[in-house]
Amino acid sequence: MGPFEIGFVAVVGAFGYAFYENYTKTQIKMKSAGQSNDEIKQQIEQLKERVATLEAIVTDKSYQLKHEINKL
Repeated sequence: MGPFEIGFVAVVGAFGYAFYENYTKTQIKMKSAGQSNDEIKQQIEQLKERVATLEAIVTDKSYQLKHEINKL
């Protein structure tokens, strides 16, 4: 195994550990906050709707045109 492979494995391992640590902290916070899964799912759905609306605004051709004009 060369130095690049070892470095790659180290980086992937570090990200994996960080993800696991963040996941466990989130689980502990959710349990202590007393939020049910249904409430969290509802909040996620609301956020998805908001993101979809923002995506529609940003991808609108008139918005892009205004942005290009302002760049000039």
